[in-house]
Amino acid sequence: MPARPSTRRTAPSKAPPAHRFSARTGFPDMQTIEIPQDNDCLLPANLEIAVIIPCYNEAVSIGKVVRDFRAALPQATIYVYDNNSSDDTVGVASQAGAVVRRETRQGKGFVVRRMFADVEADIYVMIDGDNTYDASAAPRLVGRLVSEGLDVVNGARVETEAVSTAYRPGHAFGNAMLSGCVRTIFGTGFDDMLSGYRVFSRRFVKSFPAVSTGFEIETEITVHSLEMQMPAAEMGVPFRDREAGSESKLRTISDGIRILWAIAKLLKRERPVMLFGAVGLLFVAAALALVLPVLAEYFETGLVPRVPSLIVGGSFGIIALLCLFCGIILDTVTMGRKEAKRIVYLAVPGVLEAIAMRQRSGTFRENA
Repeated sequence: MPARPSTRRTAPSKAPPAHRFSARTGFPDMQTIEIPQDNDCLLPANLEIAVIIPCYNEAVSIGKVVRDFRAALPQATIYVYDNNSSDDTVGVASQAGAVVRRETRQGKGFVVRRMFADVEADIYVMIDGDNTYDASAAPRLVGRLVSEGLDVVNGARVETEAVSTAYRPGHAFGNAMLSGCVRTIFGTGFDDMLSGYRVFSRRFVKSFPAVSTGFEIETEITVHSLEMQMPAAEMGVPFRDREAGSESKLRTISDGIRILWAIAKLLKRERPVMLFGAVGLLFVAAALALVLPVLAEYFETGLVPRVPSLIVGGSFGIIALLCLFCGIILDTVTMGRKEAKRIVYLAVPGVLEAIAMRQRSGTFRENA
């Protein structure tokens, strides 16, 4: 029987009992999320952990983010990817001890694509550089991913009762609407789909074909995990106000429209039968509305006085059939893409298999 994976236990502390906070993950006052307060978390002893931070003009907060994650995950390597910042983000991140790299193509999607391609690790912790998320929650998120062999752990933003301005009402409403759309179309997803705090396995990162360029990358990440039926979980993490002098880069209206458009494109790409079937049904309804009265009059009088209605209705019926066949053909293409992505996904060892492989090769470090 193989030996159990070696783990390292963080220093135990007398933490206060778990507190229940008001969840502002897009459903204000409708649910609560329990935030574990137990700091006695089991962490992998010798897995490579990378903290990857996309940044754009975050000089005010990035230094504290890097220092906090160095304290929370001392075995991790901290990577800061600068996206054409005009302030001193690069210098502050370097002084704090991060590995700083640059992505010149503007947009969070480009940065995430570059980070996933460049960084090699067993576990990836992706976090925004605005210091609104709690770094001390990282060991719990990583421990959940390792202990259950997951591919994604999403950190759902939870506002404490003492802080009521971190999650703006417009953003909360947009998050609720967009997350609800994804759950309705693609199945059970995350409550906080747009969270910037996530933990990934190497298997997820190296099988994710990112195509988004902006903030819609979070939507693409969520849909990819759902379509690949990856094991995933969601945990509440405290969410706080930005530092004084730090401004949000998210534009509520324009970025919300971009995310909606991204959902529509993902629907076409991943659920073509649903999309083209719905359009086809609309044309069928229109065709019946035009043709049935003409047919009724014909059977009653033997005359067809409204020939244009009959022609337009027949045209709508043809369009409906074309939509149906387009959906069927594209669904075949989608299945081929899913099978190809699945093969790539299975080619990368999961986190539990990575531990077992290192045990067999003797490279897994035992802790005292």
